[in-house]
Amino acid sequence: MTLNVYLSGEIHTDWREQITEGASGLDVTFNSPVTDHDASDDCGVAILGAEPNKFWHDNKGANINAIRTRKGIEDADIVVVRFGEKYKQWNAAFDAGYAAALGKSLIVMHGPEHQHPLKEVDAAALAVCEEPRQVVEILNYVLTGKLPEAAIRAAE
Repeated sequence: MTLNVYLSGEIHTDWREQITEGASGLDVTFNSPVTDHDASDDCGVAILGAEPNKFWHDNKGANINAIRTRKGIEDADIVVVRFGEKYKQWNAAFDAGYAAALGKSLIVMHGPEHQHPLKEVDAAALAVCEEPRQVVEILNYVLTGKLPEAAIRAAE
């Protein structure tokens, strides 16, 4: 079984790299939005032309980015959405809702400080975790049916 996993959410930490490195050797392909913040913000005006009004500047970029995001989520078997500590990630919440509406298997990742504000998002997820390692362990279990070695030792 091959899994196609879409990694959505905050772009200010290396959580995506931790998951892709941790899943090395598993039959998983990963996709994600553009994580270069400037490129993501300015793609619309760079491709379609300048906008004097910031609303239309942002709108052009959001629409072009939505092409990639929609394709990635629609093609995914599993969507992982990470909510970071620093910023309000409205786009991440939107991606989680879109994935849930499409019936995608959803894994949400955030710290305990977001437990209350994300309770509805968490309720739509099949798993809620705090660390990239836990996402890797979920993927490994789904693909192999095997528990992590640490969990086996703890159960003994």
